[in-house]
Amino acid sequence: MRCLVYGLLAGVTASAAPIHFQSSENQTALIELYTSEGCSSCPPAEAWLSRLKDQPGLWSDFVPVALHVDYWDYLGWRDKWASGQFSERQRNYAGVWRSKNIYTPEFVLNGKEWRQGFGQNGVPGLSSTKAGILKVASQDTYHWQVRFIPAAGGTTGYEVNAALLVCGLGSDVKAGENAGRHLQHDFVVLTLINQPLVRANSGFQGTFTMAAGRKTPGGRLALAVWATGSGSLEPVQAVGGWLVPPEKTAGRD
Repeated sequence: MRCLVYGLLAGVTASAAPIHFQSSENQTALIELYTSEGCSSCPPAEAWLSRLKDQPGLWSDFVPVALHVDYWDYLGWRDKWASGQFSERQRNYAGVWRSKNIYTPEFVLNGKEWRQGFGQNGVPGLSSTKAGILKVASQDTYHWQVRFIPAAGGTTGYEVNAALLVCGLGSDVKAGENAGRHLQHDFVVLTLINQPLVRANSGFQGTFTMAAGRKTPGGRLALAVWATGSGSLEPVQAVGGWLVPPEKTAGRD
């Protein structure tokens, strides 16, 4: 069920100090996982993604997001984190790659299909590619200001993409391929927005409002943000961070 996320963020905002996330000039990797509670092959991929919480490069070297798709719901279990928007995003990637099929679990690294995915021992390190500096800031976790300064000056237009994430979810699956299993989820995308940026001085800037999503008990909130060229899915630069300190998550509902 979709609903306003004001209740979710109220506890963050009540005692929140200004929040500021900034990338380095080198490209931060965006790791996308397309997954579903209705897919029996997905739990190992999600377990690998969950381990990224403990990696020192989180948010600085790489930004992970898990997008739950809805096309497995017909098997008898409706994934409550799934969205047709995320399924369509995956189909759009397939169109770019001229691929006839979409599947789960599927990893996408910096806008390209990543078949190694969780089979690799390591995670992407900070790239040597100079991408530019991406900054986001907020006083209340709802309203955000964005500034992107491309490394090469950038003559094209840019867009900002922002995802509200939650870590530490649990789900008891009653039907479908994972019937009887308790699944753990991290970096789950609750809502995903896209806004154009406008040229300003030596870069591009804009705003977005993170005010719609799905209510969920518990979990730790985070924000993932990435810049793309106008009309493109491929990220140019990414940044992210936690919205709630660990000690604030205990007992939240």
